[in-house]
Amino acid sequence: MINVIITGTGGMIPLPDRFLASCVIEYNGRKILIDCGEGTQVSLHKGKISISKIDVILLTHCHADHITGLPGLLLTIGNSGRTEPLDIIGPRGSMSIINSLLVVCGYLPFEVRMSELHDTKPVEFEQIGLNITSIPLKHHMNCVGYSLELKLKPHFNPEKAKQLNIPVNFWRTLHGGESVKVMDKTITPDMVLGEERPPIKISYVTDTRPVDWINKIVRNSDLFICEGMYGDDEQKEKTSEKMHMIFSEAAEIARDSNVKELWLTHFSPAMPNPGEYINFAKVIFSNTFVGHDHMTKYLKPEE
Repeated sequence: MINVIITGTGGMIPLPDRFLASCVIEYNGRKILIDCGEGTQVSLHKGKISISKIDVILLTHCHADHITGLPGLLLTIGNSGRTEPLDIIGPRGSMSIINSLLVVCGYLPFEVRMSELHDTKPVEFEQIGLNITSIPLKHHMNCVGYSLELKLKPHFNPEKAKQLNIPVNFWRTLHGGESVKVMDKTITPDMVLGEERPPIKISYVTDTRPVDWINKIVRNSDLFICEGMYGDDEQKEKTSEKMHMIFSEAAEIARDSNVKELWLTHFSPAMPNPGEYINFAKVIFSNTFVGHDHMTKYLKPEE
């Protein structure tokens, strides 16, 4: 099971009831934090989310509303007694900015490992048991979007194993994808496993104009979290100038990419009640929801 929590749905500046951009992905007790805007650690405390279990911070880009919560968060993690390394991953050029920002931290009792991603092509990597793909986006500075997948093993079929007279002590090995030998006969996993299962997939895209890469990375997502700086279609020209998206553009991507559910986020402070504009998205993609801080969803494999 994967737990997804939006811990900040604001863009540009925080509001009293809206923290700046951040999102937590939790799997097997470990956490990935996507972005870390001002006040993120306050939002995490408010949601009773364990900060010490954050292993990875993925940055979409280095505008202030996505990174200025980092020094305070890292200091709090250090005060929790953590000594294991923590990874910060972002687009090209982000590490010099982050290093400058973290000067105010002084000593941290754990290693901060920083790495940069290509912002001209997709990059695939793995963290906390999830397969992650980043893609380049179109913003005023280097920016990337992320898709996170939990690959699911095919179900093991005990009846097939019994018919082949495979001892029970070999079942776990076969389910793990390795072949075994029984009475000089090689038994391969496909002989006792069911069909391939679709992965659990979450995609996160913010601070960009629509680009083809987005449709490719979010295709078949169980949950697509996408920015909607403004809700009203009349704001499209203004939003385009700022290199952002409106609700209807996010909904079009969801509709065209076979997404199961769309959450809108990263709202302009000039839009205090984004729910008033939800129909601009729902008329295009009905399973759209306006995000709010601490909005949560548990994703588990389909039976």
